[in-house]
Amino acid sequence: MNAPVFGSVHLGYVVVETDRFADWRRFGADAIGMHHDDLGGGLMRFRLDDRECRFLLRRGPAEDVVATGWHVDDHATFERIEARVRAHGVPLTEGTAEEAALRGVERLLRFPGPKGIAQEICVAPVRSAEPLRMRASGFVTGASGLGHVAITSTKPDRLHAYFRTVFDARLTGFIDETISGVKLKIRFLRVNERHHSIAIAAVRGLPVDPVRTRVQHLNIQAATLDDVARSYQRVHELGFDMALSVGQHTNDKELSYYARTPSGFEWEVGWNPVVIDESTWRPSTHQGISVWGHTPVGQTIITKLDQFRTGARSLTRPENTVPALSGSSPRRSRSSSPSTRRR
Repeated sequence: MNAPVFGSVHLGYVVVETDRFADWRRFGADAIGMHHDDLGGGLMRFRLDDRECRFLLRRGPAEDVVATGWHVDDHATFERIEARVRAHGVPLTEGTAEEAALRGVERLLRFPGPKGIAQEICVAPVRSAEPLRMRASGFVTGASGLGHVAITSTKPDRLHAYFRTVFDARLTGFIDETISGVKLKIRFLRVNERHHSIAIAAVRGLPVDPVRTRVQHLNIQAATLDDVARSYQRVHELGFDMALSVGQHTNDKELSYYARTPSGFEWEVGWNPVVIDESTWRPSTHQGISVWGHTPVGQTIITKLDQFRTGARSLTRPENTVPALSGSSPRRSRSSSPSTRRR
């Protein structure tokens, strides 16, 4: 259970629940430029590379990310993570053969995650023999994984502890930012060479969450600067909302823009972020998210009022941080013994 798993974990896929399939197809395939597969029966997938699935969309009312899938390098790592979760008394569910096939993996286990986002670990992702049909020239995945997930939280320390406990996540650094007078503290966590696979943003001094969705944004990394520019143009031409214009981040130096998905959360397309060298990297704090650009697009007083209302409503909804994995000490149970781990 205590053997390290850092470097053997990679963000593999994301599951989104939505009723806006037609809009998502136009957004994902026609605007962003990903490969699209219509599976029928209220299911579709997007690909970025030779993996069968990077984004699974299923029909439903959430209009949100409902699960993140983490590819692990081998069965030994898979079992170490499984043992960690069980040792903390947290239940795991074995994914069905159909669920594994939809995600393009051999096997998966699911367990509770922060903010109601199910966490799934899987092994042996399936490679597709079907050639990619994409408007983009390609995307950067490999050892860095799919990209990253950004979450807003009223309990950022707990979320940090959760991902440290489960995946040995390391702190890459912080950003301090002030937006419309609201001070934010953003921390960045990595599980491999990618600068961050998880970003956690919190309003400083106030226990409010101004974002309706479980995730604030998803990120994918384009292969070329030309891919970023062309997809930015297509997003505009197809009438999708832009959240932030093209800019460059202070911390990972990624050049990117943020579009708004049909489900409401944001989608970042970036290029050329730094790759972490574990022998030399030290966490630091940057002032502001951008060296240049990333100007808000289309924000009005109505937008600000909606964010205020969302933040006020969050005061009445306790945030689920999965306490057993984000603050409590490990505890042994019958289910964590080697003879009863399998289901």
